[in-house]
Amino acid sequence: MYDGFIVFLGASDLQKIHDFYSGLLGCALAIDQGTCRIYQVSTRAYVGFCLHLETKADPTTRSPMLTLVTDRVDEVYTRIVSRGLWVDGSPRLNAKYNIYHFFTRDPEGYTVEVQEFVQPEHRSMFARGA
Repeated sequence: MYDGFIVFLGASDLQKIHDFYSGLLGCALAIDQGTCRIYQVSTRAYVGFCLHLETKADPTTRSPMLTLVTDRVDEVYTRIVSRGLWVDGSPRLNAKYNIYHFFTRDPEGYTVEVQEFVQPEHRSMFARGA
């Protein structure tokens, strides 16, 4: 139906966003439009940050929330903790949703969840090359 996905969020400091999403999380900078930067999350999924959009991060409600799906949850957790960034605790199993995950926040205060699906049929949706 659609060929790709981009979610755009507000940003006040594109360099801090770049350091977090590209430097720490390893998302490639796909397009730099000066006041907007778009990062590739997977083959056809992107997240963009723009200076002209309002920042509406609300850490008390975890809204909005970006979820990055990976089979390397522990590796990402270790990288984030080694930089002294906030996390809500160690990666853990959430039996209600059958996921293994943890939460952190990006420089704008957006909640970022790093998760792995536990059920094979859900994992296959995100398998490399699927």
